[in-house]
Amino acid sequence: MRHVILVDDEQSVRDSARQWLELSDFIVKDFGDAQTALHHIESDYDGIVLSDVKMPGLDGLAFQKKIASIDPDIPVVLFTGHGDIAMAVSAIQGGAYDFVEKPFDPERIVETIKRAQEKRSLILENRRLKKALEGCEDIDSRLVGTSPLMRSLKKEIGHIAPTVANILILGETGTGKEVIARAIHNMSSLKNGPYLALNCATISVNMAESELFGHVGGAFTGAQGKRIGKLEAANGGTLFLDELNSMPMDVQGKLLRALEVREITPLGANTSHSVDFRLISAMNEPPRKAIDEGRLREDLYFRINTVEMMVPPLRDRKEDIPLLFSFFLERAADTYGKTVDPPGPGSISALMGYEWPGNVRQLKSLAERYILSSLPAEERIPKLLSCKVVDRRESAVSLKDQVTLFERHLIQESLIRNDGNIKSVITDLRIPRRTLNEKMVKYNLKRPE
Repeated sequence: MRHVILVDDEQSVRDSARQWLELSDFIVKDFGDAQTALHHIESDYDGIVLSDVKMPGLDGLAFQKKIASIDPDIPVVLFTGHGDIAMAVSAIQGGAYDFVEKPFDPERIVETIKRAQEKRSLILENRRLKKALEGCEDIDSRLVGTSPLMRSLKKEIGHIAPTVANILILGETGTGKEVIARAIHNMSSLKNGPYLALNCATISVNMAESELFGHVGGAFTGAQGKRIGKLEAANGGTLFLDELNSMPMDVQGKLLRALEVREITPLGANTSHSVDFRLISAMNEPPRKAIDEGRLREDLYFRINTVEMMVPPLRDRKEDIPLLFSFFLERAADTYGKTVDPPGPGSISALMGYEWPGNVRQLKSLAERYILSSLPAEERIPKLLSCKVVDRRESAVSLKDQVTLFERHLIQESLIRNDGNIKSVITDLRIPRRTLNEKMVKYNLKRPE
């Protein structure tokens, strides 16, 4: 995105400015009057506008106001003569991005436009994300992490969630499979319908069929009245079945039939009911292993895995650990009415060197224990992990990787702390702007909205 609309009533000025901009790889459309240029500006215009102030007909100030009425976030840079500077300053106060004094310095124009383009890019990207998540909970507030694996997973969720396809989520215990299921429901066309979750490993074999299909009074000993099963209760919404491989095999067969005919018959009933819901299932082991060991029907597997998602374990996305831990610390501090004592470099190193068999759930638990601990901040994490520390000769993160992850964490924290204000981050971290830009690109960090 490097588009520029150039407006000036003097052909020589347009030719000169256009030449410099095109040499700097901008795509330029130039116009001799503002009224004609307005026909080429829409709210999703992905560039900036460069305009003279004094022009016959619609002058630059009136032009800027009309652009603002289309989209107040389109950057407008004004050409001004020496006597028009006060006017240009007034225009900036009214919403213009910047002004360039005539006779202009081409390099300054290019630099100004690059900054304006960066601002426009961020605005449009934020709008795109808001639109994708309109009417639902922000996926980033639920799935914390900016590692390549998490960015890929979030992209996949955003692509699949609006459909009604059945989804199978695979991942180790504690990786957040139910969090993902809820996020998918909230981003789907069924978001106004019910969301029901059932952990198949927690229900008894004798009650599994009743839990899913319901029963009528007297269907079996102890069935004193009618009970609505999960499949019927989820009608018009989403049903999440966790640890599906723990469901009894005969019940799996009845579930398969219900999914195929979209009907259920409660225990003891003579009539069936139509049901229509989206099924999201989850397992903490490879499906093929469960099939081979006789704990999962292969035909059911083929029915439930229209889309298969893999949730990475925490040990495979360690660059997310500092941000996740900070997130959980803040939540724990709010819950228990405590203040946060930020962990130091040694503590971050300990977090990075740990293998996290309990994944995100274990990290969250550690954050709560950290907040409630009376130990000095620098001693808490090593002490809390001491009984479970793995063999560091085999699993520890290298010094180079620890330095990289810690540097990324410091920059990200500064960006959040300073609300994305680059000047403040430069002052906070005491590094040159160019160095900060290079590291933000290297670590795929963007200024928060």
